[in-house]
Amino acid sequence: MSDEFLAKSLHEFDSLPAQRVRALERFGLGTVDELLTHYPRRYEDRTKFDHFPQQESDTPVCVCGTVVKTSEKRLPGWKKMFEVTLEEEQPHALSEPLICRWFNVHFVQKMIATGQRLVVYGKPKLRAKKICIDHPEFEIVENDDDVSIHLKRITPIYRATEGLNQRVLRETIYRVLDKLRGMEIESRLPAELDSMGFGDALRQIHFPDDEAQLANAKRHLVLTEFFAMQLFVGAKRAETISRKGESHCGRGDLLTRFQKSLPFPLTGAQQRAIAEIRADLAVPRPMNRLLHGDVGSGKTVVALSAMLLAVEAGFQSALMAPTQILAEQHYLNFRRMLDPLDIAIALRTGSRTEDPLPLLSGEPQIVIGTHALLYEQNTNFKNLGLVVIDEQHKFGVMQRARLIEQATAPDVLVMTATPIPRTLTMTVYGDLDVSTIDELPANRGKIITAVRDASKLTEAVAFIREHLEKGRQAYIVYPLIDESAKLEAKAAAQEFEKWQTLLAPMRCELLHGRVEPAEKDAIMERFRHGETKALIATSVIEVGIDVPNANIMLIENAERFGLAQLHQLRGRIGRGGHKSYCILISDATNAEAIEKLRTLEETSDGFKIAEADLRLRGPGDILGTAQSGLPPLKLGDLLADQELMRLAREAAAKIFASDPFLERAENKRFRDLIVERRKLTFAQIS
Repeated sequence: MSDEFLAKSLHEFDSLPAQRVRALERFGLGTVDELLTHYPRRYEDRTKFDHFPQQESDTPVCVCGTVVKTSEKRLPGWKKMFEVTLEEEQPHALSEPLICRWFNVHFVQKMIATGQRLVVYGKPKLRAKKICIDHPEFEIVENDDDVSIHLKRITPIYRATEGLNQRVLRETIYRVLDKLRGMEIESRLPAELDSMGFGDALRQIHFPDDEAQLANAKRHLVLTEFFAMQLFVGAKRAETISRKGESHCGRGDLLTRFQKSLPFPLTGAQQRAIAEIRADLAVPRPMNRLLHGDVGSGKTVVALSAMLLAVEAGFQSALMAPTQILAEQHYLNFRRMLDPLDIAIALRTGSRTEDPLPLLSGEPQIVIGTHALLYEQNTNFKNLGLVVIDEQHKFGVMQRARLIEQATAPDVLVMTATPIPRTLTMTVYGDLDVSTIDELPANRGKIITAVRDASKLTEAVAFIREHLEKGRQAYIVYPLIDESAKLEAKAAAQEFEKWQTLLAPMRCELLHGRVEPAEKDAIMERFRHGETKALIATSVIEVGIDVPNANIMLIENAERFGLAQLHQLRGRIGRGGHKSYCILISDATNAEAIEKLRTLEETSDGFKIAEADLRLRGPGDILGTAQSGLPPLKLGDLLADQELMRLAREAAAKIFASDPFLERAENKRFRDLIVERRKLTFAQIS
């Protein structure tokens, strides 16, 4: 009965006005379940209000007072200011009135009148010797029968919208929760994970009896979200493991010849990763492995080693890169490294085809391309044994599936140069086995990173000239190709001439995504051979560019790039033995941008940067649930709640270990969390 109740449309409640239900639907709250999982964003302890503040503070206060005066003022620059004076209900000797102000928010003036009681929430500031709160959140206290829902309790504050203010949302949720009383709601968790009832948790998350009950409810509901996520991941993993495959691993003679031809020794981390991949290739079930590590850690050599093992076993290998320039870079590097081994390689991108051998004949042995590999009519793999997907987070789930489906259960290796926080390896990549390269080659130069404002550009130019005159090379990076009317950011094409003048007579060249492929190759070859001293570019150089002699990078409008992207860009230098320098030019003033740039100054550890990126951007941006297919998180925090994610993962793994398709009676309820709620059949989950 309870699950049917949670699935009910709010239209079925006669007690809810039709107009309100329509407003709730527009807000995405059309069913009981959607309404009750619209969790509070914060709480106000209205059992006792703060005294009116006497000094300014960065900590918000929640106060209750009576409106004794309202006024409207016209200000230069501002069209209107609406000001409200509140008096404390139980004043003390030092009590002073509190001023609340709203600028150009006309609807507030229509809502507030003298004599009303207001609950106000905001940060107090000192303005003209008076304590003021600008644009506070507020609620008018009505003397009605529902006062106990809104006052004298720990009161929930929701994300609201026009036509659905706090009182309406709170009252609606309270009434619907009231109808749950006495119903047995089936838990969405195994009993050993948490013993609190789901219904009790819903009641306490919205209208907690006390702080301890609120903490218990949040823990239960976060575990519920994480457990559903881990069930989804576990189902994908179970489906992959159940697929029949075959061994795609040669004896290793080709791999040994390749490694002996390299001009450098492999790191211990690279050797460990190759051993893990080799073991996967040898067993007759599809490999599904993630290879990740910091920029410059040598993932490409590991991936190529895996491809050679598959080639030696008589199978084709394919590598798919997210951009044409990266695909071309891989193609050139592979040809150079495999030249002594007589391996046939082909390049397939949207605009270029190199070595156009007929793939149906089983040749070439290695194919490199962009997503064009998915759609080209003449790219039909006869004997595809291994698929390597580079920078895998830039491909959608359906794109990856399309490539994998071009052969009967090939082995799959996905790799990324973006170090992944542990919490994400348990979620987005939870269905994959993970190999981590956590060691950089010994011959890498140190990178010094410095943040400078635009006024220091002249000094930076002199510094760059000094290094170029000593024989080094530099990247100058911009966020845009051309100037934009919408964005206040410099553009590579417009700044190119400036750099030609500043660095004359040394050669500068311009590289961006719209340069024709043949010209792009020529530019990169000249830069690689040292003919070009400075490359003025966009983020097209973010991955795959390897020029050991380039030891300086200057990034203008650095705040326009993401933290992980800046780290990736910085990884283009420090690839030789020279001391390297990354100069981040920015006039950013907002706190988040400043923190982002300071993080890069303080550390070059990609895993620390990945954690900081997750903290700054929030899990929603990085998870990309549209790409991952994972259920969205409404309450859980992937950083703060890592321990709960670990518990949820262990519980889900335990269930799948003994019942991989959730067929036992006690586990069938968990199928509903993956299948019915997501309108999927079980076979579609992978």
